Amino acid sequence: MAAKAPVKKNLSALKRARQTEKRNARNRTERSKIKTVMKSVESSVKADDKETARTALLKAIKTIDSAVPKGIIHKNNAARKISKLVRKVNAASKAEAV
Repeated sequence: MAAKAPVKKNLSALKRARQTEKRNARNRTERSKIKTVMKSVESSVKADDKETARTALLKAIKTIDSAVPKGIIHKNNAARKISKLVRKVNAASKAEAV
């Protein structure tokens, strides 16, 4: 953990510190959700469970896309994460089809 900043003097700085603390907590949970759904997709792909991988992929896309307008991750970062997951699911589907 980072060291706490010295106590603020003026009211606007105090309010800003309170807001930042709340936002950090909210953003941390959203980023954690993103990591969790990504791991669920990857584990489904690894287990060769196509149907579960597809449903997990849809949930992951929804979770990742919902984080962009909130400012939690950048839109290009979201696109990169989604693309990575889609490639993995498609590769698993093609490998089983061949």
